[in-house]
Amino acid sequence: MSSNHKSKITSQKRAPAFTLTEILLVVAIIAMVSGLGGTYCVGSYKRLQVERASRQFLLMAMYARIMAIEKQRPYELLLDAENKGFLLMTTEADPEGGQTERVIVQDFYCRPVEFQGEVQFEDVRLEAVMNGTADAGDSEQKIVFLPNGSAESAVVQIGDGKTHYAIAVVAATGKATLYAGAAEDVKTGSLDLDVQDQ
Repeated sequence: MSSNHKSKITSQKRAPAFTLTEILLVVAIIAMVSGLGGTYCVGSYKRLQVERASRQFLLMAMYARIMAIEKQRPYELLLDAENKGFLLMTTEADPEGGQTERVIVQDFYCRPVEFQGEVQFEDVRLEAVMNGTADAGDSEQKIVFLPNGSAESAVVQIGDGKTHYAIAVVAATGKATLYAGAAEDVKTGSLDLDVQDQ
């Protein structure tokens, strides 16, 4: 009975355990996997910032076209000169003085957009201002949407150096389309106007 008792104690003392080397190896593997996951998440977040800014630009261009037709006055999609974002402007009559003044459009559907992270305008291709809608000395980069539904032809590329999106505005219809990729890949002369309804 005592020898049986001794064998139980001995078997309990010899239970398998992890060595310091095994523990360090597991910790190193966990650190590597979490590092790779963190890098992937940061890359995904940066891609999402570019996509979000591009979609906001597209929606603002679509909104500008609709409002120009509805309100029967030009709407201007302005690109920030310091490459920090974009906003929508129009002219409104002052109810007291009767004079018109340029105002920033801020409502439930449209607000100025400020770029986040490394997002910026990487390439801007605007055609000459049509129908004399701007002063000759006007140095602002903008896309003008007119009351007849047309706009200035433009291709704008938004990106962060790695991810790029291009937004094309067709002059005849004022419709905007979003493309994944660089502005140089967008052929503005061969855009199918029937496909622009996205």
